[in-house]
Amino acid sequence: METGWGAGRSRAGGLREGGPRLREQESKGGQCDSVVWGSGGGLPKEGWRTQGEELERFERLDLGRQELVSITAGLPQTGTAALRMTVLGHPRSWSYQWLSLLMLLLGTGHEPGVEGVTHYKAGDPVILYVNKVGPYHNPQETYHYYQLPVCCPEKIRHKSLSLGEVLDGDRMAESLYEIRFRENVEKRILCHMQLSSAQVEQLRQAIEELYYFEFVVDDLPIRGFVGYMEESGFLPHSHKIGLWTHLDFHLEFHGDRIIFANVSVRDVKPHSLDGLRPDEFLGLTHTYSVRWSETSVERRSDRRRGDDSGFFPRTLEIHWLSIINSMVLVFLLVGFVAVILMRVLRNDLARYNLDEETTSAGSGDDFDQGDNGWKIIHTDVFRFPPYRGLLCAVLGVGAQFLALGTGIIVMALLGMFNVHRHGAINSAAILLYALTCCISGYVSSHFYRQIGGERWVWNIILTTSLFSVPFFLTWSVVNSVHWANGSTQALPATTILLLLTVWLLVGFPLTVIGGIFGKNNASSFDAPCRTKNIAREIPPQPWYKSTLIHMTVGGFLPFSAISVELYYIFATVWGREQYTLYGILFFVFAILLSVGACISIALTYFQLSGEDYRWWWRSVLSVGSTGLFIFLYSVFYYARRSNMSGAVQTVEFFGYSLLTGYVFFLMLGTISFFSSLKFIRYIYVNLKMD
Repeated sequence: METGWGAGRSRAGGLREGGPRLREQESKGGQCDSVVWGSGGGLPKEGWRTQGEELERFERLDLGRQELVSITAGLPQTGTAALRMTVLGHPRSWSYQWLSLLMLLLGTGHEPGVEGVTHYKAGDPVILYVNKVGPYHNPQETYHYYQLPVCCPEKIRHKSLSLGEVLDGDRMAESLYEIRFRENVEKRILCHMQLSSAQVEQLRQAIEELYYFEFVVDDLPIRGFVGYMEESGFLPHSHKIGLWTHLDFHLEFHGDRIIFANVSVRDVKPHSLDGLRPDEFLGLTHTYSVRWSETSVERRSDRRRGDDSGFFPRTLEIHWLSIINSMVLVFLLVGFVAVILMRVLRNDLARYNLDEETTSAGSGDDFDQGDNGWKIIHTDVFRFPPYRGLLCAVLGVGAQFLALGTGIIVMALLGMFNVHRHGAINSAAILLYALTCCISGYVSSHFYRQIGGERWVWNIILTTSLFSVPFFLTWSVVNSVHWANGSTQALPATTILLLLTVWLLVGFPLTVIGGIFGKNNASSFDAPCRTKNIAREIPPQPWYKSTLIHMTVGGFLPFSAISVELYYIFATVWGREQYTLYGILFFVFAILLSVGACISIALTYFQLSGEDYRWWWRSVLSVGSTGLFIFLYSVFYYARRSNMSGAVQTVEFFGYSLLTGYVFFLMLGTISFFSSLKFIRYIYVNLKMD
């Protein structure tokens, strides 16, 4: 017989799909007054199958405790008061206001090597918070634990959370579990419940969809599955579902500190949820046990166990072979482009300059252009493009995201993020985005003034809206879907107000300030060649020099350099992996930018050699199309490499994947443009002109 948590079998009308979204529930035996159910889900495409009568999954993640800064209440009071003053529009001072926002945004992290812990005395109460539940294969689809028909207090009290935890979907609330430091408990009753057939069906559907729960003890998350499912062979076929009504909590301590916590159902028999009549109630008694043990490990970060795989995969193994393959491919590609291009350029420059000297007494246009006719368009190559305001906005926002991505990776290399809490990275990304807005304003306004732009105010507005407007529209759709389905990923009003305040008081003003500095410091474009008033006619171009072919080549080659690492990044963001290879990520990021620059220079040279001087937008689109390949890869990952399903997870995945491709388009398009501009300036400066 095969047993497992899920057998990957399709079932119509699951918990989140086709079921009621809001169900009022009688208050019986400590049950919650109402249960909110989400819609939009489905069974995973594949389930787990393991041999044996019992299956247990442990959560053993050695997480360092993080000091929390409250968003709406809690300590430190100075930061909270400053936030409230900011929201009301009465800040004490700009410096105090920005400092308060900085403290709030960085409330999820510690200095490298610093670990915050709580010290207990024997018998002190240890609070266990219930957090969230959700399908195992849909990481971004989470619901509050008390949305299930489980034991809950009459009045639910929520814990104050940091910004990063809220963005990560955490909604911690106090539980009925009574745990005291170093005091063992043997099968204590948590509550008695009477479940109707509808509530039992809701639990059955949750168990079939591999719902797991997450509790938090002293900032240590502990996870386990809601129930147990047994699926037999094809003939005879049996389908059994059970609910775990008893949990064993194992906690390890050193001195007066908790080092480790997990939950187990090793010696527990699940309570069957099968065979209940529609008008029948099911009586349940939830119990729990607590076992304490002393450990010699002094710090959570030092705790390592070779036989501990954790509830979620701990880290990704270093994929040396794939990395070496990518390195060899990239070095060969860059070397080939550099050597060949420089040899061709050297021959072109020598021939053009020689022809210029020998024909100076006659017509200067009588030289063999062949495929190397980039000299003849020297009076048009620096002709400013159409939609220059939009071009400058793209370059400004792309430069901002280049700085943002580099900053995040460097902070990760310095150990400023706890690998098991993604909330810290979310908070740092928001902070860095707000602070780097000055870069987008400066780059955009500076280049806009250089190429003769006059409407710099409109350029600033376009720059600040180029990413924020698509992001807001995407987030609105995703957040609305989460809100309609009762997911904890839907942001509360206070968090939305905080993020809007950060953008209005930090991001937008810095964009304007950067734009003013860029406009005032801009010099003339100083092109090496004069531009004629009448544009030269462009000869017909072969098909392989079309924009579509350049976008295909220029997008595929950088994508191939990061395709291996892209899988591991997707497995971390949209899966259960823990990414710790920040050094490798930094190296791959540098390779991506290098390949993009080299490909852009090569494609620009081929375009100019065909006497086509419309390189401005072409250089942005050619390598920026890597973002389109990344989005296409996300579609492949969703269909072939993941078990995600349901409307909630699907909308979030494709919405933010589309934004990710857009960000890569901006970043790589900026690198491509400035590389091509530097290259064109170089070849025309070194060319002798009349």
